[in-house]
Amino acid sequence: MLRKVILSILGFALILGAILISNNLIKNKNKPKSVLPKVVKTVFVDTVKNSTIPIVISANGNTVAKRRVELFSEVQGVFKPTGKLFKAGQNYIKGQRLIHIDASEYYASVQSAKSNLYNDIAAIMPDLRLDFPDIFPKWKNYLVSFDLESTTPKLPEITSDKENYFITGRGIVSSYYNVKNLEQRLTKYYISAPFSGVLTEALVTEGTLIRNGQKLGEYIDTSEYEIEIAISKSYAPFIKEGEEVKLTTLNGESTYTGIVSRVNASIDLTTQTITAFINVKHPDIKEGMYFNADVSAKNEENAIEIDRILLSDSNTIFAVRDSILESIAVKPVFFSDKKVVLKNVKDGTVILKKPVPGAYSGMLVKPYISSKNEG
Repeated sequence: MLRKVILSILGFALILGAILISNNLIKNKNKPKSVLPKVVKTVFVDTVKNSTIPIVISANGNTVAKRRVELFSEVQGVFKPTGKLFKAGQNYIKGQRLIHIDASEYYASVQSAKSNLYNDIAAIMPDLRLDFPDIFPKWKNYLVSFDLESTTPKLPEITSDKENYFITGRGIVSSYYNVKNLEQRLTKYYISAPFSGVLTEALVTEGTLIRNGQKLGEYIDTSEYEIEIAISKSYAPFIKEGEEVKLTTLNGESTYTGIVSRVNASIDLTTQTITAFINVKHPDIKEGMYFNADVSAKNEENAIEIDRILLSDSNTIFAVRDSILESIAVKPVFFSDKKVVLKNVKDGTVILKKPVPGAYSGMLVKPYISSKNEG
């Protein structure tokens, strides 16, 4: 009897639970579904207007003196003072003596050779008077003008075979060229400035014993500098000699104008770049200064310039039509660090001015319209 009562209670509970669950399901089925609001992103846009875009190639490099001389000694001796200290940073004008090596001993040997030449010529004068009276006057004039303290003058011109045999046979010609050789070497004891400039390196000082072949220092012309830049080989046809180049210092505070002086005809096999050289003149420029160089290559007709980030890997950009994004194909013709020059974009096309995160074709957008009072 008790068992039947328990079973009846459980059966009633199950029926009641089923009724409640079914009613709840019916209520949820009839409940209206929630509608998610559509999100419309506001985007910055720009209207395309094709124009002539100047192609500017950017590169960088350091200034190097266009004219540089490494000073070496061809003789040996003690470095004597010249009136200016031989120190880095010292200025010299063209022709001013840079280095004076003691040549007193060698100078004496030169004078001895010149004296021997004079004596040899003087010894043949009596024979010239008797055997060659027609050429005697010119050799007499040469002997009178001979000065041991000056550079040996050129021998008189020999006008006949007899004269040639006589002069050569007496050893005059060989003595003359021996003297000229000694005089030429004597000039090696003095090094003068080949142009006005500055000594940038000094490896010896006054009193130093200089040896043959020893490097003495470096000397540069400070009036003109050169910058070597490396440019991708694809831009090589655009670089022409004589083109103006805008040069900007690393901090951007100073700007100068240079000229493309040379373009290397060889491409570097490792970097696949071509080298161009830029001349620049300015009193404020020093050797070793770093510059950013903007080379005007050519003008691209009917093109636009946008940020590189707006161009996809498949050479497409986003345009806005009826508040919907669409992808359009373009033709890139030049890339810089931050910009890209494009063609095949029609005038009047509305394109994105700034990138939109998660953008896709068909995306609903709202072009941003700036307020007149926005400032």
